[in-house]
Amino acid sequence: MSERLRVKLPGLDLKNPVMPASGCFAFGLEYANFYDLSRLGAIMIKAATKEPRFGNPTPRVAETSSGMLNAIGLQNPGVHEILETKLKELEKYDVPIIANVAGSEIDDYVYVAEHISKAPNVHALELNISCPNVKHGGIQFGTDPETAKNLTRKVKEVSSVPVYVKLSPNVTDIVAMAKAVEEGGADGITMINTLVGVRLDKKTGKPIIANVTGGLSGPAVKPVAIRMVYQVSQAVNIPIIGMGGIMDEWDVIDFISAGASAVAVGTANFADPYACPKIIDKLEATLDELGVEHILELRGRAYK
Repeated sequence: MSERLRVKLPGLDLKNPVMPASGCFAFGLEYANFYDLSRLGAIMIKAATKEPRFGNPTPRVAETSSGMLNAIGLQNPGVHEILETKLKELEKYDVPIIANVAGSEIDDYVYVAEHISKAPNVHALELNISCPNVKHGGIQFGTDPETAKNLTRKVKEVSSVPVYVKLSPNVTDIVAMAKAVEEGGADGITMINTLVGVRLDKKTGKPIIANVTGGLSGPAVKPVAIRMVYQVSQAVNIPIIGMGGIMDEWDVIDFISAGASAVAVGTANFADPYACPKIIDKLEATLDELGVEHILELRGRAYK
């Protein structure tokens, strides 16, 4: 892979700045049937919790205009099963893993972080303080700056690898949240998580999703994500991995231009399992078209 796309971030030496976002890619193993996962910059695996979670009742996914709603509810087999099976299977691929850490209480986050950060192929953690689809935990930590700062600090104390914090867009002041986690010791920020939405059945008028609300993702959220990355990147001194509605190589350029150093692709993987490698393969030609040698020459050009 060309050095033109290589990006170095805390704990991460990315051969390119494109990775699948946590959730839409599960643990990546299903996608290995389509292409070599080593082509990816990194893999953000599905959230790990202390105990197994069965998720929310169905239906829990609904298509929307230019996107989708999901209310999966952090379904996963628990951190120990993930360590013993999923992460071991991923060791065959030359790609750094970013482990998504979730919980209901601070102690849950600390427990998961301490254990999963010791896996040999986990190069960074993504602290999930912003999931809108669980009854306890998640977004309750992602809407109060002081709580987010405290949680970040506690996880940093036990983690063996750098910690990135995933921010929620469902807040009044995203910059305040970003500054808080930076003060808590975060090595980087990932943003944005999903926006809260509802879709109604046309005939019954009732919510389609059993949980009523779900997280909105896909192209519909991209302008919000770009705005927030634009604001936060000028307010903090730690790198941002941007996400929210990325479908093609020009969406990647938009996020880099707004101030991100790398990006994560989510919903697009559902529409096309080859979404990530297709984007990666087109990036160098895009740099040629823009007349730049390295992709990070474009970082922050929206405000420079």
